[in-house]
Amino acid sequence: MMEISANDPRLKSWVDVPQGSDFPIQNLPFGVFRTESQLPRVGVAIGDKILDLKALHILGYLENLPFRLEDFLADSLNPMMKQGKKATRDLRNRISKLLRSDMPDLRDREHHVKQVLVSQSEVQMLLPIRVGDYTDFYSSEDHARNVGTMFRDPAKALLPNWKHLPVGYHGRASSIVVSGTPIHRPMGQVNPSDDTPPTFKASGQLDFELEVAFVTFDGKPMGQRISTGEADDYIFGLMLFNDWSARDIQRWEYVPLGPFLAKNFASTVSPWVVTLDALEPFRVPGPVQDPEVLPYLKYEGNKNIDIHLEVGIIPSNGQETIVSRSNYKHMYWNMTQQLAHHTVGGCNIKCGDMMASGTISGPTEGSFGSMLEIAWKGTKPVAMTDGSTRNFILDGDNVVIRGYAEKEGVRVGFGKCEGVVLPAIEF
Repeated sequence: MMEISANDPRLKSWVDVPQGSDFPIQNLPFGVFRTESQLPRVGVAIGDKILDLKALHILGYLENLPFRLEDFLADSLNPMMKQGKKATRDLRNRISKLLRSDMPDLRDREHHVKQVLVSQSEVQMLLPIRVGDYTDFYSSEDHARNVGTMFRDPAKALLPNWKHLPVGYHGRASSIVVSGTPIHRPMGQVNPSDDTPPTFKASGQLDFELEVAFVTFDGKPMGQRISTGEADDYIFGLMLFNDWSARDIQRWEYVPLGPFLAKNFASTVSPWVVTLDALEPFRVPGPVQDPEVLPYLKYEGNKNIDIHLEVGIIPSNGQETIVSRSNYKHMYWNMTQQLAHHTVGGCNIKCGDMMASGTISGPTEGSFGSMLEIAWKGTKPVAMTDGSTRNFILDGDNVVIRGYAEKEGVRVGFGKCEGVVLPAIEF
């Protein structure tokens, strides 16, 4: 495992970090925020505060790093990310040093502290990435097996190609929204029976999908591939991801191509990008891949990451029910393999491309990553804290995804990825 100074579990910050916070000094995730009086800018989360990198740059604390003021006075992380892996790693290490409890450079300049720290409660978080292209994978074996069992012969739950390559499809980037953005229930064609014609209506089977997405730096020129050994150098960080899905619309439109209206109406991401560097200490072995994969998909080292995940549903009355507890470590195909496969045909990736894991399900019922599985096609309604039940998501429900990695007393978290469902817009 590589040594990254900012990851030292012994580090403490002079900024107060509440017990159980997702944002200790070992995390330092990047996001974009604005206030009533300030334009959008890049910030780093520390405890309940945000470190304003635009102000930090103006005050001279980021000298000898290859960043310009406009990299931080921006409405996305893309300009900063354009500087590449080494630059952003050095930036995170510099920020870590400035925030260390034993470093007085910033700590003891109270007039500077007031300029660079702002409370998270006082800002609006924005979509942190200007997403160019978005790819959704289908890389959880437990999820693929569950869905295959529901809709096909359980003995043939996985299609013949599934264990030979990371299955994926290109999704819609324009409807990716930041946590807290309400979404409208989609309208579309639904055909519950082969004996009747389809009807146009609001989806009655709105679902969430528990996912983790990664975002990329600029890749290689078109025609060149990124190997599994190189992949980590092209990945900036990870975010929680809810790929909302309308199951009844999906069932009718899916054949013969793939997801379209059932998925393109909205996907929600968390506002903080946790760097791949910050997650290095939480790497774990992946599952044994049998049959053996082709040479371009082979990799060395631990490439899965132990991230605890949970999904809660909060009805309009405010009583939350946790409906899933899963873990990113369950992925059969890891990020390294996903990126290598994505580029093996010569596809070029660009700064700000987003690639999502696909629904993350574990091996037990309590770890399934979608209502389709949790309620098993509606045959096992889920009891809610308020006494109601759910087969799918209702209007007024707020779906909240949380995630964190924890080891040696250090918790590196993502914050929340949430969205309230509003009624469909009829016409």
